[in-house]
Amino acid sequence: MSTGDDAPVTVAVAGDKYRSFLKDEGGEKIQWRHGGPPSYDSVNQLFEEGRTKEWPKGSLEELVQNAIKSWEMELSHKTRLQDFKTINPEKFKLSVNGREGLSAEETLKLGSYNALLKSSLPEELKYYKAEEESFESSHEAFRLALPRGFAWEILSVYSGPPVIAFKFRHWGFFEGPFKGHAPTGEKVEFIGLGTIKVDETLRVEDVEIYYDPAEFFGGLFKGPPISESTKIDDKIAESSKPLIHGSPFSNKA
Repeated sequence: MSTGDDAPVTVAVAGDKYRSFLKDEGGEKIQWRHGGPPSYDSVNQLFEEGRTKEWPKGSLEELVQNAIKSWEMELSHKTRLQDFKTINPEKFKLSVNGREGLSAEETLKLGSYNALLKSSLPEELKYYKAEEESFESSHEAFRLALPRGFAWEILSVYSGPPVIAFKFRHWGFFEGPFKGHAPTGEKVEFIGLGTIKVDETLRVEDVEIYYDPAEFFGGLFKGPPISESTKIDDKIAESSKPLIHGSPFSNKA
């Protein structure tokens, strides 16, 4: 999971049917990473076209799916823990593949991609070096590679609150360059397992995620290396484009 769907950075003009807490509430002014709440129109379309399960309204599966989408939205787009409604910041821990848990503050600083893709492999075997990426650089790398977004769905829920165990699927289409590799246009995806512990108000206290990173990166590194000449040509073409002044909220995914 970027632990949910990554979204285009554009201002939302209405609510989102899969995510809560996209608006200022109770007179509080939320500090948004990009100046305003995001729009998930593109990734919602990807989700609806590619999901393998459509859960009944009000079912446990739908509730869990939407709760995790809301949590990921806050993690990716809110800059202050005091604005988070989906977690208990004092108790929150995120553990991926058995590694030491990250606090809410650490997770917010790293970003969902770096938290998910951090690895204890030897340096020469790492296909993604999370420690060399910032929140911004990691999100930009995956927005370029997966321009329609990175959709997320619940496949199964095995237990209800307070400890929710579930199986999930994450997918997108490799339609932009990634770390020197040309896009293939093919679907990249992975399946994983997770548990979430919630408090009496259903705020998340503890998250454990298990998945195989090679399942995901195998698709991203399948594209041929981009030659230096191609990179130079791309830079020349980019520099020749006219400057367009407008909203800072582009339609990147």
